[in-house]
Amino acid sequence: MQTKTERAAHIAGRTQGAGRTMRELTEEERVEIERDAGLPQLDARELIDADHLEDAIKEMYTEVAENPGGDFHFLTGRSLAESLGYEPAVLAQIPGEAIDSFAGVGFYFDLAGLAEGEEVVDLGSGSGTDLFYAAVQVGASGHVTGIDMTDAQLAKARRLRDAHGFAQVELVESRIERLPIESASVDCVVSNGVINLAPDKESVFREAARILRPGGRLALADIVSGRPLVGRTRRNTDLWAACIGGAVPQESYVEAIEAAGLTVGEIRENDYDFLTDRALQACDKYGVASVSLIASK
Repeated sequence: MQTKTERAAHIAGRTQGAGRTMRELTEEERVEIERDAGLPQLDARELIDADHLEDAIKEMYTEVAENPGGDFHFLTGRSLAESLGYEPAVLAQIPGEAIDSFAGVGFYFDLAGLAEGEEVVDLGSGSGTDLFYAAVQVGASGHVTGIDMTDAQLAKARRLRDAHGFAQVELVESRIERLPIESASVDCVVSNGVINLAPDKESVFREAARILRPGGRLALADIVSGRPLVGRTRRNTDLWAACIGGAVPQESYVEAIEAAGLTVGEIRENDYDFLTDRALQACDKYGVASVSLIASK
C-alpha cells in the first residue's frame, strides 16, 4: 500500500504540465499550516456558514449573468474560452451572450470525448457556455441537462436555449450535492470551476458516480491546491466565492473521486490566470492552480 507521500508523488507524476511552484514557507506559516492540516478538507460544512456562502455565490454569479463586462476577480468571456482551448468553430455555434458570461477555469472537452446521442449533465452550468458546447457535440439526438442554483444564470440559459433552438438542452434548479437525476442514466458528467465552491465535495463526487452508467465519464476543470489552506482562509466566505477558499489539495481531490467509485485517468494543469492580489498570493503560498481531468466508472 502506498504511503501518503508516495500517493501524492504518484498523482503529481501523472499530472501533465505540472509546473506550479510554491515558495518556501516562513516558520510561522509552516506551523499554522501543520496545525490546520487536520481540518476537514472535503467536507467543510463545519468550517463555513453554508447558507451565507450560497448567498455570496448567487450574488456574484447573478452579476456575471447580468453584467458580464463587470469588474470581477476572475476573467470572463470569449477571449478566456479561446485561451483555455475552446474551439472557435464550436463557439461560433453557441449563443454569444452565453460566452460573454463564461467564467470557466479550464478546458476538458477533448478528454470527455462526447459523441452523438449521448446523455450529459453539466454541474454548475451557469449561463450556458459548456452546456451549449456539449449540446453541439451530442447533437439533436443527444440530451444535456444543466444544473445550477442561481436564478439569473438559469433564466439567461433558458432564454438563450429557446431563442437559438437548442431543444436537446434542459435546465434544472438544484444543488450539485444532491442531483434530481436517475441513477445510472448518464454517459458523461461535466463541470467547470464549480466543485471547488461546494463545501461537501465528497457528496458531489458520489452523486456524479451514482448517475453515471457503467463506463460513463466524469470530465471537469477545477481549482485545487498543492498544500492545505489554513483554517482562517478556509473560513473566509469571500475567498470561497473567489474560488480560492474552497480549494483542497489535489491529492485529496483525486482520492475523493476514486473513493466515489471512479477511476481517474489523465490529469493536466491548465494555463489559467488569477487576477487579484489575494489569489496570486494563494498561488504562491499554497500552489493553487487549475487542473482538468477525466475519470471513468
